[in-house]
Amino acid sequence: MDIHKMIAELHAERTAIDEAVVVLERLARGRSGRRGRPPAWMAFIRANSSNAPKTTTRTLSAETRKRMAEAQKRRWAAYRKAQEA
Repeated sequence: MDIHKMIAELHAERTAIDEAVVVLERLARGRSGRRGRPPAWMAFIRANSSNAPKTTTRTLSAETRKRMAEAQKRRWAAYRKAQEA
């Protein structure tokens, strides 16, 4: 086997190991409960993983939407009345 080829393979392996260490360190830091939006690399990993949490949208009935709209109107009316006083 050519010595130059062996050196090139060892450099490639070292680069792969260094990248793996960086990713593991990032994951370890990510579990510290930091605030804010996750970094782009973490969001990409979560989006492409099979065990990513699935978000579902709630479907509300027409009656529920109507009750919510009426309640919001009452809140705004109370707010406007308090502003006049």
